[in-house]
Amino acid sequence: MVTSVFISVCVCVCQQFRAAGALCSCGSDDQGSITRCTSISQDKLLDRVIQHAELIYRVSEESCTLFEDMFVPFALHSQRNRGGNMCMTKSFAIPGSKSELQQISDKWLLHSVLMLIQSWIEPMIYLQTTLERYDDAPDALLNKTKWVSDKLLSLEQGVAVLIRKMLDEGVFTSAEFTASLERYDVQLDMPDSVLRDYTLLTCFKKDAHKMETFLKLLKCRQTDKFGCFLF
Repeated sequence: MVTSVFISVCVCVCQQFRAAGALCSCGSDDQGSITRCTSISQDKLLDRVIQHAELIYRVSEESCTLFEDMFVPFALHSQRNRGGNMCMTKSFAIPGSKSELQQISDKWLLHSVLMLIQSWIEPMIYLQTTLERYDDAPDALLNKTKWVSDKLLSLEQGVAVLIRKMLDEGVFTSAEFTASLERYDVQLDMPDSVLRDYTLLTCFKKDAHKMETFLKLLKCRQTDKFGCFLF
């Protein structure tokens, strides 16, 4: 039973993370059956997950800037800074003080990242759909949002494996933010739709940065439990 679970996890990680570099080596026979599966170390897996999160945040910044330049009047650019108050995950606060950081467990960090990822899977699928309705949406923007949407699923798989490796427990699917998507799935006039999509991109960029930050904090704490800080 243990072997079966291990093989399925490895196959999943190999498939989901192939674009970012193999996380494990899986072999097969002539019939396509798995014959061996060599997992990488926990440290290397965490490094790959962090690289994935970094790329997602970088592309989210590029997407937000591209959308802003193409569709958002300059007078509304301040939305980038105050948009956090309109985000569906605004209640998901980042601890600021050193004492707060020291009280946070590795479990909290990993499950927080997973919850943030899961909260954005459906909104990013929605965003792909609504951007396709724009008459002059550039291919670069469409490709970036699709790439992010695909990589969120990969990141979810990677974090799930980390939870199994580091915490020796299963994962759950959070429905905490699901209801918030309803306010996005409404047909609006074009100006309102642009503002809504801009808010969505801005909020995702903020949460992508949270994901990256939490994972880097987790990495730091593997070697320096009390000397880490948010960056």
